[in-house]
Amino acid sequence: MSRPRYITPEGFARIAREHERIWTVDRPKIVAEVEAAAALGDRSENAEYIYGKKKLRELDRRLRELSERMDALTVVKPAPHPSGKAFFGAWVRVEDEDGEERRYRLVGPDEFDVAAGLISVDAPLGRGLLGRAEGDTVRIERPAGTL
Repeated sequence: MSRPRYITPEGFARIAREHERIWTVDRPKIVAEVEAAAALGDRSENAEYIYGKKKLRELDRRLRELSERMDALTVVKPAPHPSGKAFFGAWVRVEDEDGEERRYRLVGPDEFDVAAGLISVDAPLGRGLLGRAEGDTVRIERPAGTL
């Protein structure tokens, strides 16, 4: 049995919004385009029909992927650790050895976005920060070297 995959409520909502948008907006639009192209006649040489069917298959694949992901995820509402340690869903501030400060949120692997400051608890930095308290010094072993 595989271990649970955690996600914050905000991350789950993002995935659910994408699924809803594809199902209610994108897919009906492509279906209408395919129907219009099919009405033009010979489908074997109809580029709009062929492209539309391809796009529809891609959307259906993405819908299946999102549905399976949502079914496999466990939504965890972030709750502060009583001792003040970094926890799943927490925003943490990190200062590197050069004195540069960054702010990260510890999230599940299905919602990471480094540019937005969302790092996975499965990533080396996320694993290293999880459970640490303010003022702790942390050494992170990563592929690019020790941080």
